[in-house]
Amino acid sequence: MTAAEARVGWLGGSFDPVHEGHLHIARGAADALSLSRVLLVPAYRAPHKLDRPLAPDEDRLALLDVACRVDPRLSACDVELRRGGVSYSIDTARELLASLPPGTRLLAIVGADTLAELPTWRQAGELLRLVDFCPVARAGQEPDPSPLLRLGDAGIVDGIRRRTLRLPEHPASSTEVRAVLLAGGVPPWLPPGVLDELRRRGMYGYGAGGASVRDSSGIDRSRP
Repeated sequence: MTAAEARVGWLGGSFDPVHEGHLHIARGAADALSLSRVLLVPAYRAPHKLDRPLAPDEDRLALLDVACRVDPRLSACDVELRRGGVSYSIDTARELLASLPPGTRLLAIVGADTLAELPTWRQAGELLRLVDFCPVARAGQEPDPSPLLRLGDAGIVDGIRRRTLRLPEHPASSTEVRAVLLAGGVPPWLPPGVLDELRRRGMYGYGAGGASVRDSSGIDRSRP
């Protein structure tokens, strides 16, 4: 595959913490869409999750680095953590494209529900022209990209329909993982090596160090 033909996936999220469900989507997208790489991009502050505290940036990124070792196509990308502030997708798209070889196609892997919200995103029309969106649909779900017609031409909408991913559902969720860890249990959905790393860092109340989270003000606060 030449640089001009390269197709790179982009999967964003809080990754608080990363779990097998994230990797299931990333690897499934890489297989279905013939992606040479999938960049997993943890948000500094996601626009729709400004009020929820997150584990420290360096810890979330470290867990993601460990998790991505299971597949050479996957890699953690700190572009939003380095930029700081609210993580707007248009800014990330521009930075990623500037860092990739000319001619690379960037494919954004998103939940199908995201399509309804996309028209409200910052500079959504420009984002649709820069990036190929690839919705992941749940069983029985039929994504509807038609609200995007006012932002782009019919070809963009048709392309989104063609790129819809229908992957088997995975039961993991970061909320469930955190709950099990805080209760002192071992969740079954952590990629190899991640439990050891979070224990070493004392994240989510697991291990000797306690857990630290950053609230929406940017201040680190300890949680027992």
